[in-house]
Amino acid sequence: MDYAAARRNMVESQLRPNKVTDAAVLDAMATLPRERFVPEAMRSVAYVDEDIPVGRDRFLMEPMVLARLLQLAAVQPGDAALVVGSATGYTAAVLARLAARVIGLEGDPQFAASAKETLAGLGIGNVAIVESPLAAGAPRQAPYDVIVLDGSVDEIPAPVIDQMGEGGRLVAVRNTDRIGRATLLTRSRGVVAGRATFDAAVPRLPGFEAAPVFSF
Repeated sequence: MDYAAARRNMVESQLRPNKVTDAAVLDAMATLPRERFVPEAMRSVAYVDEDIPVGRDRFLMEPMVLARLLQLAAVQPGDAALVVGSATGYTAAVLARLAARVIGLEGDPQFAASAKETLAGLGIGNVAIVESPLAAGAPRQAPYDVIVLDGSVDEIPAPVIDQMGEGGRLVAVRNTDRIGRATLLTRSRGVVAGRATFDAAVPRLPGFEAAPVFSF
């Protein structure tokens, strides 16, 4: 399979027609070999406009949704970034081409090991994979200019929000009223504000479900 052609087609057929205009995001996704971050049996479909299962109920986010989230985050070359739920490491690898340093937080030891191996094989040296519970974030390396939640969530935990630095941006797909909405949180003068931006159907990131509400 011609993966280079598949990457070009992803950019021209999926990203550009769907409001992705950030040149750095387009270039990063046009050059990073997405097929290296999925199981070998899935490589032929690595560039389709769908979420790609990578095992154990985890997925690579649909390219268009990921690109729009990263564009929304307005990543700058000097930024420190955190990916919550980095799985095989694809989102962290894309961010590595946009930011100065990236922490990929993963709770599953098999995914963490796989991500480390793939990133090393690609010579990506500005990503550190941290194995720890996702909902607590990675406070030792905080604060972050950019935080990306790599899957949809019902709630964004306060500890993760607290790790945004001044001027920081957090992007996530929140499940609200059975609809996923891409959401941007920003911190300015210590105040966190948020807004929904576009609808997106993204598989859930385990461990971020809303607390059950009981009625009597």
